[in-house]
Amino acid sequence: MKAIKFCEYGPPDVLKVEEVEKPVPKDNELLVKVRAASLNFIDAGLVRGPSVLRWMSGLRKPKFTGFGRDFAGVVEAVGKDVIEFKPGDEVFGLKWGALAEYVCVRKDRVALKPANITFEQAGAVGLAGLTALQGLQTGKIHAGQKVLINGASGGVGTFAVQIAKAFDTEVTAVCSTGNVEMARTLGADHVIDYTKEDFTKREERYDLIFDNVNNHSFSERRRLLKPSGICVLAGIGSAGLHKGQLGRIAGNFTAAWRSRFVDQKFENYVTTSNQADLKFLSDLVAEGKVTPFVEKTYSLDQTADALRYFEEGHARGKLVIKIAAVVTSTGRLMPDEYVPATGLWATETVRSVGRTREMNH
Repeated sequence: MKAIKFCEYGPPDVLKVEEVEKPVPKDNELLVKVRAASLNFIDAGLVRGPSVLRWMSGLRKPKFTGFGRDFAGVVEAVGKDVIEFKPGDEVFGLKWGALAEYVCVRKDRVALKPANITFEQAGAVGLAGLTALQGLQTGKIHAGQKVLINGASGGVGTFAVQIAKAFDTEVTAVCSTGNVEMARTLGADHVIDYTKEDFTKREERYDLIFDNVNNHSFSERRRLLKPSGICVLAGIGSAGLHKGQLGRIAGNFTAAWRSRFVDQKFENYVTTSNQADLKFLSDLVAEGKVTPFVEKTYSLDQTADALRYFEEGHARGKLVIKIAAVVTSTGRLMPDEYVPATGLWATETVRSVGRTREMNH
């Protein structure tokens, strides 16, 4: 099969299409024929290999040479311990090395693709959707709150706006001039153009700030919060290596520490991949409350071009890599040790959007 690989750190040109062995699923895994995958902030960072990341990705060369995290596709085979899915199911989820014609993924890292969206849209949900959902959960989101989302036009931001609205909150989106109408289309009640107005100088106070940029001081953001408000430190701005990013990373930790001594809280969090939250996102999409925003699509051999554009920092929503469909026999499993699945989501508890949900951090 074909897969995107990078065997050295560097610019997007280090990404290459290579022929590799088709994977074989373990007992608790699904073999998925990938139809679409998308780019995320972490992808650009891993390819460039900045020193702050090399301690986990490999000091001189990358330990893992696969690329991408999000995917959507069709189940081709399942391991013998998989009873939740069957060949032919359309799914989406997360797996390192997702930019490939096939991936093997653990059964608890996928969910059924909603029928009302395309593979390209489903391939954009995974990491960005989870980051937005879990960040808003960290901020204890609930109906009736006033929520401000700084950085509302990127991959995570476009999900955050829609998910916040699904919780019946009043949403203010912060973005540039060219993205004002898009933010309104996504459902924002109010939109602030940061090129024309400094939102930290407004008189409005918010219960929750979802800060996907971290480009304002601790005191400026604290001033915007209500006495018991929470600022969720969700990101450091656009993808790629840009001036000031290390300062923003340090600023996130400093703000979280300083907030221990005041009423308003600044919260860091780590996005985790779990089936319950993927299923929750799937339900929101199926209900029409969230629609993945895809700006551009590319072919597999254009992945380097997609990453190059992504690193410019002006992408709106998500950039998706389409992987050509190959006709396969989805009704027949490969080896004898794989078994078909029954009882889709039979044990899954249905959760209401407006109900407080258990935190996953």
